[in-house]
Amino acid sequence: MSGSTQHLPGIREMLTKLISQPSISSASAEWDHSNEPVVRTLAEWLEPMGFSVELLEVPGLPGKYNMIATLGSGPGGLVLSGHTDTVPFDDKRWQSDPFTLTERDDRWYGLGTCDMKGFFPLAIEAARAFVGKDLKQPLIILATADEESSMDGARALAEAGRPKARYAVIGEPTGLKPVRMHKGIMMERLVFEGQSGHSSDPSLGRNAMEGMHEALGELLALRSGWQAKYSNPNFKVQVPTMNLGCIHGGDNPNRICARCELHFDLRPLPGMDMKGLRQEILDKLQPVARNRELSLTFEPLFDGVPPFETPAEAELVRACEKLTGHKAEAVAFATEAPWLQKLGMETLVMGPGYIDQAHQPDEFLELSQLDPAVKILKGLITKFCL
Repeated sequence: MSGSTQHLPGIREMLTKLISQPSISSASAEWDHSNEPVVRTLAEWLEPMGFSVELLEVPGLPGKYNMIATLGSGPGGLVLSGHTDTVPFDDKRWQSDPFTLTERDDRWYGLGTCDMKGFFPLAIEAARAFVGKDLKQPLIILATADEESSMDGARALAEAGRPKARYAVIGEPTGLKPVRMHKGIMMERLVFEGQSGHSSDPSLGRNAMEGMHEALGELLALRSGWQAKYSNPNFKVQVPTMNLGCIHGGDNPNRICARCELHFDLRPLPGMDMKGLRQEILDKLQPVARNRELSLTFEPLFDGVPPFETPAEAELVRACEKLTGHKAEAVAFATEAPWLQKLGMETLVMGPGYIDQAHQPDEFLELSQLDPAVKILKGLITKFCL
């Protein structure tokens, strides 16, 4: 078998079980699942290996759990972290059952193979080599809830101040290349409300769409200003971006528009503060609303993910560059890294698979990624735990 590994049967058996357990997270209730079966399965594998396992229910989210599994003890140590949830899927576009691990073309297909249930069997396989050894610092395998929807699992961990360690690697699909920075993501909602009236006499109403037109000009001017001020050559798109995503307003050509709503997203670079950006936007929009006698609502569609950066000279970055032979990169997608960083850990994103396969029909993990992933993870455990 091309790309096979001596540990393949054990890894395959584990991933088959994880893929078979639906753990979709979604803002839509009809899609959303509990991740409890997945974390309990991980616990069943880790406890016999000597890991001390805790399942922590995410506050306010019944059926959603984080798992902290710890081997050894000490003040430092290494976290290998992954999220247990997947995105929704369209079964009509899949060639095979999304919940059945299917092998073809030297790939394993299934929902979550790449993003990112596939990381857990590889981390467990790497950890198996250290069972019974005298670890100087702990090895922690962390499994989180709801990364794909709200990131509330990681937020809850940051608020609880756990886990404590010195280094953390998040196994998102990066082709086993280390990633030390990513942009943030903000999704915002802007609503102007005025007064409807007959279009023959503009004085009868206050046109919310005209207010939105002016606001759009202010937003685009802000975008131009930010792009002139901020740039980072590590990113393919080197500047912060703003996308005007969707707009709705009015109901008839001969009525003054009483309400207009805009949804847009912002992708800030490391070093840009989301709270400050929101205040800059508000400072531009409030005069528009005031001058046109419109009510203004401006709020996040979700809390957002801060931008993330770990310094190039950080010990974890250097170690991962040495183990992989690749210089640490920057990516456009967001991860749980900012919350692990808030816990005081040097944090890096690196795992098997490629982001191009994530969130796609026929999601897959190449078998050629398995052996290198286990080898790299063993190298990290050796360096930071022994």
